Amino acid sequence: MSTPHDDYGRSLRRRHFQANAFGWACSLATWCSVLILATLLIAVSYRSVGWISGGFLARFDSFRPEKAGIFAGLMGSFWLIGMTAVFCVPIGVGAAIYLEEYARSNWLTRVIQLNVSNLAGVPSIVYGMLGFTAFVRMFGVAHQQYLLWLGFTTVKFSIPFGRSVIAGALTLTLLSLPVVIIASQEALRSVPPSIRHAAYALGATKWQTIRAQVLPAALPGILTGVILALSRALGETAPLAVLGAATFITFAPGKKGLLQAPFDPFTAMPLQIYNWVEEIDRKFQNVAAAGIVVLLVALLAMNGSAIYIRHHFQKKIRW
Repeated sequence: MSTPHDDYGRSLRRRHFQANAFGWACSLATWCSVLILATLLIAVSYRSVGWISGGFLARFDSFRPEKAGIFAGLMGSFWLIGMTAVFCVPIGVGAAIYLEEYARSNWLTRVIQLNVSNLAGVPSIVYGMLGFTAFVRMFGVAHQQYLLWLGFTTVKFSIPFGRSVIAGALTLTLLSLPVVIIASQEALRSVPPSIRHAAYALGATKWQTIRAQVLPAALPGILTGVILALSRALGETAPLAVLGAATFITFAPGKKGLLQAPFDPFTAMPLQIYNWVEEIDRKFQNVAAAGIVVLLVALLAMNGSAIYIRHHFQKKIRW
């Protein structure tokens, strides 16, 4: 006959076993993920040996794998991400500030918040279709002739935008905005209310409180969200493919001047890699592997900078 002490001992051992089993399962899942990632990285890096060089980074694409380079895709991605940041950051952070600091909690605010959350999960190809309709074709209602009627006789850009850098950047802005808004809201929400109350007690207005206290405290989270959103945009292929961006191109945006660059045709690193993978010549598989390594380095640099910025600023925050 078991005593209460024996029952308690068995229960304690069972709970310890369950806790240890759960820890082992989580550890196994973690190491499996690391192993899969390491296998992919090793395989891609092995195939790229001998193909990555300064010439590969500085050359344009070619029909000969030995002469192919990723410079056009590198510059196209640079322009895309730079312009996406210009459009996305002010709009996304501004929307987050309004929703968190100014908007009243009512049915309209809740509907907006629900839609922002849903838009973050929409497949990227849907944004590509929207961008093609809204920016490449402008719904079929905008024409270059309109600008000539208004007196712009030396127009250097096209209306509609066509398959240009600015059309791609605006499409990636739509893709990144929900992530930036949500991340910025979470960062603003993490600032203790006592900081706002202290500023109000000293006579500060709402704008002064947000500018001098809330935004500096929320800056690490906002920057992290922005960089992660831009790194996601950097690796996107489907929206740009739907827009009709070039896969083979022998010039980079800005050939006729920096002001003309946003309206130039373009390609991007993911599109070039996709094009090389589809080539019949098997040597292009090695070129694609080299392109993947370059893209991964860019993504890791952006993600690493997000982690560094977050830790660097968090050390200065005391509350």
